[in-house]
Amino acid sequence: MKKKIFLLGSTGSIGQSTIDVVRQHTDRFEVGTLVTNRNVDLLAKQIDQVNPEYVVIYDPEACEKFTGIFDRPGLKILQGREGILEILQSRSYDIFLNAFVGFAGLEPTIRAIEQGVDIAIANKETLVVAGQLVVEMAQKKGVRLLPIDSEHSAIWQCLVGEDQKNIKRLIITASGGPFRTRNQAELAHVTPAEALKHPNWDMGAKITIDSATLMNKGLEVIEAFWLYGLPIEKINVLVHPQSIIHSMVEFIDHSVKAQLGIPDMRIPIQYALTYPERLPLNVPQADFLKINRLDFEPPDMEKFPCLRLAFEAIGEGKTYPAAMNAANEIAVEAFLNNLIKFNAIPEIIEEILTKHSPSVPDKLDDYLAVDAASRQQAKDLINLKQFKR
Repeated sequence: MKKKIFLLGSTGSIGQSTIDVVRQHTDRFEVGTLVTNRNVDLLAKQIDQVNPEYVVIYDPEACEKFTGIFDRPGLKILQGREGILEILQSRSYDIFLNAFVGFAGLEPTIRAIEQGVDIAIANKETLVVAGQLVVEMAQKKGVRLLPIDSEHSAIWQCLVGEDQKNIKRLIITASGGPFRTRNQAELAHVTPAEALKHPNWDMGAKITIDSATLMNKGLEVIEAFWLYGLPIEKINVLVHPQSIIHSMVEFIDHSVKAQLGIPDMRIPIQYALTYPERLPLNVPQADFLKINRLDFEPPDMEKFPCLRLAFEAIGEGKTYPAAMNAANEIAVEAFLNNLIKFNAIPEIIEEILTKHSPSVPDKLDDYLAVDAASRQQAKDLINLKQFKR
C-alpha cells in the first residue's frame, strides 16, 4: 500500500529532493498535498510531476494569481495557514514531511501530531523552539519523529540496534561553512552573495546563512538534545570540511560508529520515508579514491559565536531557545537585505538572550508569544545606529 505524503515546503531544496525520491518509487509513495510559500512557477511543474489532490499557497497574492491562471479538474487549491490546517485535520495523508524553513513550521507540526501522523522532520525550528512540547505530544500520540537532517539521520542510523545507556557522546559534524579559513576582521566585510555560496550543500538562503555563521550547527545541537534524550554535555560538534561523515556516535567502550556518504539530501529523505527498510536510490556513489582524505578540526566558537549561543540557550532551557531562534531569523533576514553586517548577527542574538525574561511554556501559545516579542526586540535593535551597515 502506498504511503501518501503531505509535503510542507515543496518548492525548497528539501521539497524538490523529496519529489525526486517519490518519482523513483512511485509504487511505494504518492504526494497528496504540496505546500509552497509563493514559488507558483515551480509548483505548477510539481503538480504535473506528482498529480496531488491538494495544493496550498501560503502567500495570498501568489495564491490569487495562481488560482486565476491554473485550472486542473479535481485539484483543490487552498490558501495560507487556514488551508494547511484544513488539510491536516482531514487526515488525508499517511506521513507529514515538514520541509518549511523557520518558525512557521512549528504549528503545522503540532497539528499533524494531534492527528497521530508520523512526522518526517527537516524543519529545525520545530524542535529548537518547542522541543519539550513536541516530544511529549509525539510520545502521548504514539507518533514517530523521523529526522531528515543529514546529521540526525546519521546518528539515527548509527543507533539502530544499540542501547541508549551505552552512548558516550554524539559527534555532529559541520562543514565549517564558506568562511572557515577567514579571520575575524574579514568577517565584518562579508556580503550576502559571498555567504550564500556554501562549499558542499545546495540549500535555501536562510539555512545557507545559518551554515556560514555556524548557527545551523547550533540548531542541530538543540535538535539532537530533544531527539535523542541525552544531556547537552554528551553532544559535541566537530568541523569536517569534506561533509562525507555526516555524524558519529561514540560508545562507552570508545568504539565509534560513523555514517558516511556523498552530501545529497535524497539519501536521508528516503531513509526517513522507508525506515526500517532500505531501497535502491539513483544518486552518485561515494568514490573514496577520489575523496582521498577526511579532515577534522574543532569549531571556533570565538570567531563563530552563534554556536556558543545555541549551547548556552539550551543549557538555560525554558524559553531561551525560542528567543534565540526568533532573534536569529530576524537578524539573518536583515543581513540578506543588506541592513546589517555579517558579524552583527550573533551580536543581536546575544543582546536578545541577555535581555530575555524566561518562562516555563506548556502550550503552543506560550511559544508564539515569546517568538513575537523576541522578533520585535530584534527589529528594534536593528534600527539602532550601532547595528546598521
